[in-house]
Amino acid sequence: MITIQEENALIDRILAGEKQLYTTLVDNYKRYALTIAFKVTDNKADAEEVAQEAFIKAFHYLSGFKRDAKFSTWLYRIVFNTAISFKRKHRQVFQSIDTTFHPEGEVDHELEKEDKRVFIHHALQRLNELDRMSLQLFYLKELSLEEVADIMGQKVNTTKVRIHRARQRLADELKSILQNEALTL
Repeated sequence: MITIQEENALIDRILAGEKQLYTTLVDNYKRYALTIAFKVTDNKADAEEVAQEAFIKAFHYLSGFKRDAKFSTWLYRIVFNTAISFKRKHRQVFQSIDTTFHPEGEVDHELEKEDKRVFIHHALQRLNELDRMSLQLFYLKELSLEEVADIMGQKVNTTKVRIHRARQRLADELKSILQNEALTL
C-alpha cells in the first residue's frame, strides 16, 4: 500500500503526462474495486466489467480529483455508482439455492456455517441496493461510518440511520426465510 503523499505525487506525475503510471493506481486498488463491484452486481464477470469501466472513468476525471478526500474513497464512489448504473441496465438473474449449495462430504459444523452464509446472502438480496451496500461496507469491509458515507454520497447521520434500519430489515428478512424453511422440513 502506498502512502497518501506517494499517491498524490503519483497523481501529479500522471496529470503531468506520465499516463503509464496509472497502472500503479489500478494495481493498488483493483482488488477492492472488484469487491465493491461484485457486492453490487453479484456476478464476477459483471464486476470485472464494472471495475474496468470505473477505472477508465477515474482516469478520465482524474484532473477533477480535489484531494479533500482520499483517492480510494473517490475511486470507490465511482465504482459504486458505475456498478449501480450497470445493474440498472442489466436485468437481475437469480440463482437457485440448489445450484449454489453442495453440502456432500462436509462436516456438520461446516454445513451449519454454509447454511448461515446462504440464508444471510438471500436475506441481503431481498434488501434494496443502498441498504445492502451500506451493511456490506460497514460490517463486512469494516469501513468507518465516515468512509461508508463518503462512498455512498450521504451524510454520516444518514448513513448511521440507514445501517440501523437496514440491519432491522435484514433481521426481518432472515426471520421470514427461516420460517419458510422450517415449514418445508
